[in-house]
Amino acid sequence: MKVAKVIGNIWATRKEDKLEGLKLLVLQPINLLKSFPEGSPIIAADIIDAGVGETVIYVQGSSARGAAGSREIPVDATVVAIVDGSDIDESLLD
Repeated sequence: MKVAKVIGNIWATRKEDKLEGLKLLVLQPINLLKSFPEGSPIIAADIIDAGVGETVIYVQGSSARGAAGSREIPVDATVVAIVDGSDIDESLLD
């Protein structure tokens, strides 16, 4: 699982049939410890109704397809949780 900030929505009127009914979000992956952007934005299916500005947890690969409802759904990432907060003891890191 990874953490990202929801930075937008994306719509597609013509799409693969298995994507019908899925809300799509634009995510900016972030560094969990420092909360700064990490890498390029990605598109993810949203199964929990997250909104722009929220910090979310997402999964990728076969976990993303399973979370979206079927191993046959053509998604690479799916939002599975909205982050309310975190408590990380950085002194325990090497």
